[in-house]
Amino acid sequence: MKSLEELSELLAIAWQGILSNRLRSALTVLGIVIGIASVITLLGIGQGAKLEAEKQVQSLGVNLIYVRPGAANLSSISQGQGSAATLTYDDAQAIRETCPAVEDVAAQYNSGFQAQYGEQNTSTSVVATEPSYVDIRNFYPAKGRFFSNTDMKEASRVCVLGETVANNLFGASGENPMRKQVLIRGELFEVIGVMEHKGVTQMMDMDDQIFIPLTTGYATLVGLNAVTGKQVKSILVRAKENEDLQAQFQITNLLRLRHNIQNPDSDDFTLRTQADIMQTAQSITGVFSLLLGATAGISLLVGGIGIMNIMLVSVTERTKEIGIRKAIGAKYSEILAQFVIEAVLMSLTGGILGIGLGVAGASALSQFANWKTDVTPASVVLSFCVSLAIGLFFGIYPARKAARLDPIIALRSE
Repeated sequence: MKSLEELSELLAIAWQGILSNRLRSALTVLGIVIGIASVITLLGIGQGAKLEAEKQVQSLGVNLIYVRPGAANLSSISQGQGSAATLTYDDAQAIRETCPAVEDVAAQYNSGFQAQYGEQNTSTSVVATEPSYVDIRNFYPAKGRFFSNTDMKEASRVCVLGETVANNLFGASGENPMRKQVLIRGELFEVIGVMEHKGVTQMMDMDDQIFIPLTTGYATLVGLNAVTGKQVKSILVRAKENEDLQAQFQITNLLRLRHNIQNPDSDDFTLRTQADIMQTAQSITGVFSLLLGATAGISLLVGGIGIMNIMLVSVTERTKEIGIRKAIGAKYSEILAQFVIEAVLMSLTGGILGIGLGVAGASALSQFANWKTDVTPASVVLSFCVSLAIGLFFGIYPARKAARLDPIIALRSE
């Protein structure tokens, strides 16, 4: 009971010391407020970027494996991924037919072309692929339909527009794109669908694409490679649930067998999974968050130094008060506690106000600047603990200096 009374008395004395110079104390608290608010806001931006990256990777599909040509060696020079013509449509068919851990496959050949309708034209990516593409990528038409197996067999001159392409070609006139004829590299294609909005992913703008049947692409835009057959730029594979590793193993062995590769170091193809993409995205956003946190931490350090500065000034100005308290029996621990409590009170006040300002700032950025932010309870708790630690760390030295004052010398001071 006595200890509670002593603590209450020390709190009252400390609060009175803070209020004795309100402007200086307020400016010191402001430094902590700005530091904590910066930490909360910037960590919220970093966490929001991480969640957005994960969302984009997950939106690509489920259990995806990307098979791409490269890195092939040409005259002892390593070619970039996707630069060598080493994957064919027959490879995709073989994966579909002989790999039991594979659920579905979609070969694709994409290239940049100019698309035109009337007086409107746009540069876009034309993706020649298979009907299974929509299920593998979890990407479906919002209007009309995707091309079918019948369209593949007949090499029908049909196309499905991405949202951006549809707006570029038909937005100005306000016409409905369905059943209209779009000109691509001198060839006419009938629009049978418009894809749903997908947005920009880590890899590309999914809405700035035109999709056509792969067989139609070979017959009109791409042609055939006389050496490798029907070349493809990539093969999208969806593995069966919980069989990703088996699917990778089976695909790798199959392609090595088909391409007569004996040494694994000579692979002329690469496999990349969603887990690989997710790991890359998380490492990038992790570094981003670390840099943001470090930047905000500098302002916190400045705020802590401000607390130490005001406490040292306070000790100097209140030397006589300290001498009187020690002369009437105040102990070393009581003087020490008084000044530590003052520092902690200022730091915690700044921390609480800073948390509120930081949460409001993150929310405002999300609402008005369209920045994805996410303030987690962990960041709030961390900020509160940091503000407490700053008060203790930067308050101990001035408090010890005050507690060590000789009462006789202190009473003689002016």
